[in-house]
Amino acid sequence: MGRTDVAWVREGLMLYVSRLKHYLPFVLNELPELKNASSLSRDQIRRKEGELLLAQLRPSDEVILLDEKGREYRSLEFASFIEGRMLGGGRDIVFVVGGAYGFSDAVYDRADGKVSLSKMTFSHQMVRTVFAEQLYRAMTIIKGEPYHHE
Repeated sequence: MGRTDVAWVREGLMLYVSRLKHYLPFVLNELPELKNASSLSRDQIRRKEGELLLAQLRPSDEVILLDEKGREYRSLEFASFIEGRMLGGGRDIVFVVGGAYGFSDAVYDRADGKVSLSKMTFSHQMVRTVFAEQLYRAMTIIKGEPYHHE
């Protein structure tokens, strides 16, 4: 939800988005922030953002939420997770970063899984860049390229 408007965060995000396109079809879709959100409660914001988000999904999409309650992976494990999904075939994998107040119940109900990047909390803008780097790292691990050192 919302645009990545911090210049250095956006620059990092765009770096990894451009790198990812060498490995797989990758689309970044940033939904606009709600108008007049300051007049809404947190639950109302989550619900409205959830409606916008769910409207973007197709029934065939595999939806993975980037969520603090999700499973944490080491980079090699995440690469294996991604590779398994890619080999499973047929479904587009959609990773979703929520807004500042997280996801609505409807979005949780639609999700096929949850991944946590850390026990720490990051801004939703930062999460995009960190996740794009981790997805790029996973692709280089899958391809056996020398980006990841372990």
